[in-house]
Amino acid sequence: MAKKVAGKMKLQVKAGQANPSPPVGPALGQRGINIMEFCKAFNAKTQDMEPGAPCPTVITYYQDKSFTMEIKTPPASYYLKKAAKLKSGANTPGRATAGTVTKAQVKEIAEAKMKDLNANDVEAAMQIILGSARSMGVEVKG
Repeated sequence: MAKKVAGKMKLQVKAGQANPSPPVGPALGQRGINIMEFCKAFNAKTQDMEPGAPCPTVITYYQDKSFTMEIKTPPASYYLKKAAKLKSGANTPGRATAGTVTKAQVKEIAEAKMKDLNANDVEAAMQIILGSARSMGVEVKG
């Protein structure tokens, strides 16, 4: 018999750095999810990722207090900031330029994010990443 789903929640946790302190602990605790079990499982699954990369995570929890998690790739903005060596995007996107990235870097980001993007091929994924770059004030060259 299938488990009965009690609910779903989304968290953004840094790769390899899940711990019971806020915001992770309270969010899981109030839903009856074993916090330490989640932290161990999350850190094990993200150990091959870059430490500290923000990972959007969808947690499905069941009435028997068990859970499953789907860890997605870090946001496009994280990759763009890293490629352009920025701390944050432009204050006035569209007018000011915060930094620049190359077409090759955009293609690399699109390939890394491909499984989480709603795109059929790398070209379409690159267009999505270019839109994110424009909204951050990151210029694309070459």
